[in-house]
Amino acid sequence: MSYAIITVGGKQYRVREGERLLVDRLAVEDGKTFTPGVLLVGGDGEPQLDPQGVVVTAKVLGQQRGPKIRIGKYKKRTGYKRHIGFRAALTQIEIESIGGARAAKPKAEPVSAEPVVEAAEPVAEPAAGAAGLPAGYADLTVAAIKDAAGSWDAGELAAALEYEQEHGNRKGALAAIEAAQQEKEA
Repeated sequence: MSYAIITVGGKQYRVREGERLLVDRLAVEDGKTFTPGVLLVGGDGEPQLDPQGVVVTAKVLGQQRGPKIRIGKYKKRTGYKRHIGFRAALTQIEIESIGGARAAKPKAEPVSAEPVVEAAEPVAEPAAGAAGLPAGYADLTVAAIKDAAGSWDAGELAAALEYEQEHGNRKGALAAIEAAQQEKEA
């Protein structure tokens, strides 16, 4: 394929392999690759309006600011003067490749409008009932822990508290477990 029309940040760009361009700021780290949405692919005869299986891979080169734009307002004979400046937040990307079918294990990350949330280190999944821990405890949310903590015995509560302090350290879960322990003691 010799060119593609991609969409990044709600705007469309016509790109070729090896081309560098500035787009609105993306929530992707420098040096990472991502796959923007492909709208059209062309160059080998007729353009393909349905680019099923075509992947465009782009690499983020860096974040930068656009040129300063100065805006001035003035009204004669009133003393009204206002000056405003603006610099756009931009990301420079380079198109690495166009074409090819989607691989089973893509190394590129899709771009989304949502902010990037880095995943925490994977927590070792305890075996069900290991060391008195309630079954499926690692998958429980804080709200589920609050609901279920009242029905656990003292050994399960102690194991859950120890697990939270070592792995999760979630304040809501710790508070719910400690409250359940105080109820059992009383």
